Amino acid sequence: MKFNRLIGLGLVALILGACGASDQEDVADDAPAPAADEISVSDAELAGNPFMEEWDTPYGVPPFSDIENAHYMPAIKKGILELRAEIDAIVNDAEAPTFENTIVALELAGELLGDVASTFGNITGTDTDDELRALESEIYPMLTREFDAITLNPDLWARVKAVYEQRDSLDLDEQDARLLELRHRSFVRAGAAFTPEVKDQIAEINAEMSALTTKFSQNLLLETKAFTLELKEDDEIAGLSDDFKAAIWDEEKDAWVVGLNRSSYETFMVQSENRELREKLFNGYRLRATAGERDNGPLAIKIAQLRAKRAELMGYASHADYILEYNMAKTPKGAEDFLLRVWRPGLERAKEERADMQTMIGDEFTFAAHDWWHYAERVRKARFDLDENETKPYFDLENVRTGAFEMANRLFGITFEEVDVAGWNPVVVSFDVKDENGEHLGLFMTDMYARDSKRGGAWMNSYRSASNINGDYIRPLITNNLNLPTPPEGDPTLMRFSDVETLFHEFGHGLHGLMTKIDYPTFSGVDGPRDYTEFPAQILEHWTSQPEMLELYARHYETGEVIPPDLVERMLAAGNHNQGFATTEYVAASLLDLRWHMLSSEEAAQITDARAFEKEVLEGYGLIPEIEPRYRSNYFAHIFSSSTGYSSGYYAYLWSEILDADGFDAFKQAENIFDPATAARLKKWVYEAGGLRPADELYRNFRGSDPSIEPLLEGRGFAVEEAGGN
Repeated sequence: MKFNRLIGLGLVALILGACGASDQEDVADDAPAPAADEISVSDAELAGNPFMEEWDTPYGVPPFSDIENAHYMPAIKKGILELRAEIDAIVNDAEAPTFENTIVALELAGELLGDVASTFGNITGTDTDDELRALESEIYPMLTREFDAITLNPDLWARVKAVYEQRDSLDLDEQDARLLELRHRSFVRAGAAFTPEVKDQIAEINAEMSALTTKFSQNLLLETKAFTLELKEDDEIAGLSDDFKAAIWDEEKDAWVVGLNRSSYETFMVQSENRELREKLFNGYRLRATAGERDNGPLAIKIAQLRAKRAELMGYASHADYILEYNMAKTPKGAEDFLLRVWRPGLERAKEERADMQTMIGDEFTFAAHDWWHYAERVRKARFDLDENETKPYFDLENVRTGAFEMANRLFGITFEEVDVAGWNPVVVSFDVKDENGEHLGLFMTDMYARDSKRGGAWMNSYRSASNINGDYIRPLITNNLNLPTPPEGDPTLMRFSDVETLFHEFGHGLHGLMTKIDYPTFSGVDGPRDYTEFPAQILEHWTSQPEMLELYARHYETGEVIPPDLVERMLAAGNHNQGFATTEYVAASLLDLRWHMLSSEEAAQITDARAFEKEVLEGYGLIPEIEPRYRSNYFAHIFSSSTGYSSGYYAYLWSEILDADGFDAFKQAENIFDPATAARLKKWVYEAGGLRPADELYRNFRGSDPSIEPLLEGRGFAVEEAGGN
């Protein structure tokens, strides 16, 4: 299969992606667009560049081994020049604006730039280096200026607006009509209807934010990789399991080395019996990027100020109002009120958990924040007779992944076959995905292991999204990335149950990208408001602990024995253990995100100390000192490492939990976790539908009704009356 174009970046579609806006008064039809960079690139600079050649590779994946860092900038420049020519052709078309010559033409623009930007963005997330970090600082601001020049181009906006105003007479089908709606909305959203002065200010803000968010992300990566504990003495490794010690052994340093990768961090904090070292690692984690040349506090403040100023220019009270207008929560107050319904019982439960752990400690010392993981695990062992090391042998990566594939097959009829495709890193394992009729759906590429060149966390991405325009039917290249510790060669990768849930979560995002039946990249695959797009991922987490599923994948890595029923019972009984802590640390971060972005421009200008602002906010909500928010401002990458990201939307994971808890209830009510009728609705209205309709409508089509919060509260072990509210 030859790679024709970047499917699904449809680069203009990516930048103009639907996110909602008010219809501002149109006063700027004759305003000039902000100036883009002067760009040139010679044939000599492009000679031998893989991006200039047709990719004759399996499934059309990028030829990773042929791409060098030096190839990116010339190819980006060439892509920009080609995109400009395509935009000029649309703007200067002598024919009157039509859906085909304007809206579809925009959807197809930017093929080369899409190829390069998609590859560059993925590689800098998984295998970065100093040279690539320097390129990020050049490329992303350049692209931001370029896209502002497009979205704020008055002649292009006039054509889009003209087509939109004819929409009722165009006889468009549902997908065409949705594309037109979202394209018009995205231009309004970008500020196309404003005066030249306002558009210039918006462009300046966007360019500055691009540079600041890139710097924030780079600082965080460098700070995260810079901190390690080298353990050489017996008392320093006391309590650590054999498989964890094997995973963190560093032959060159002749020591066990633990860093700030979240999986390794939490494992150490749970297992280590050395309280002093737990405190060191805890402080290393929470104090990242808080001092020196990589202090992210001033960057967070400036980003928040710029967002507030841009929102004010566009007629919104705050950045949060701007972002949430088309989300399911609708308003900042709607999101905050929802969070507080869960915050109250979560915080009370956390206080009970703290008391239980202090009781276990007795008078030996006063319980502190860095004790939480270790003593929560000790309470769990005492209360439920459950040791994480007892369950890990049943969660071998290969078996877990096979179980996820089997779940997808039973629910949706799709199959996965491992294929030999050269990836961006030797650890990448790829699978050809087919639908129930044996037709190719896409390529699923998995990168499961942590390394210094890779950013932290877990995520889904794509090198190519699905598209079907003018009969050119192309399927996606979808990636899943985790950060599991690499085991010694020849040893299995044994997972904590929380890592199993993470794998199923990211797999859900992957299925959302793979199964789409939407023709246009703008709203195919993972599309919709933030507080909806986590739903297709989170609902799959429910299957991980179901006895029928555990029989499929939870097999001992040595004996093949299915996990014993009594161990499953203890796992399920302990399912809500430490839920007060888990809820409180998450909601604290969500509230912090909202409060950063509920600031008016005037209020944001008064902030001078990120930590002081953070402390005031969290103490105002009553956060206890023994719990840190899951992310403090200085390392809150979700909201500060890209121009929009999850800003004002980190609450989305919990909001989506309303949907996933209520949605999984449909399977429980059917008394079959693979119920064909329920699975068919989930497939049609969620995984295949992309952003075809507003999120609440898609959910109702699947479920038959609006979601209820009660399953969420019950799933966390909170009584409904504890939460209060409606």
